Amino acid sequence: MLQPLLQIRQTAALIGMDADSGNLSITQPKAEVNITTTSGELAVQSFRPEFTIDQSRAWAAFTGGSMSDMNKRIYSGIQQLYLQGIARKVEQGNQMAQFFKPGNTIAEVYGTDTEPNSFPETRGPASYDNVDIHFETRDPRIEFRPATVSIQVETHRPEIEYTRGKLNIYMQQYASIQFIPPKVNVQL
Repeated sequence: MLQPLLQIRQTAALIGMDADSGNLSITQPKAEVNITTTSGELAVQSFRPEFTIDQSRAWAAFTGGSMSDMNKRIYSGIQQLYLQGIARKVEQGNQMAQFFKPGNTIAEVYGTDTEPNSFPETRGPASYDNVDIHFETRDPRIEFRPATVSIQVETHRPEIEYTRGKLNIYMQQYASIQFIPPKVNVQL
């Protein structure tokens, strides 16, 4: 004999979800760059060459030069002539001391001294190199200031915006249990 069976039907619960994703927006403004330059500067200062001609020795040889230079030459010349005169008198005196030698008589010693005493030269020595020429150049003065560059950068932070999406959770189907009893034929 068959035993009647109790049927149990179960329906599972279903949860429904309706979701939209969120939106993320990131923007960043461009950085601001400020560049400032100062131009370089170059300054060059040049000097004229100096050309000098000194003709004083040529004029001294030609005309005697200035009065003070002429007096210096006369003074030093007289001093030299004086020393030469003393030397000549000493030599004549030595010859006279040896009068016993032939040719050392007074007439012969002093008779030959007929040259006049000369006056010292008042002019300077003559030479082809009496004119001094001097040419002088100077290096240019150069001043340089280099160019400068100043760079300033201002950055901006990124702007971030986030919009949340929606999330809707609901019960699509509730859980249920159904008991179905067996059909029982009872005949009495």
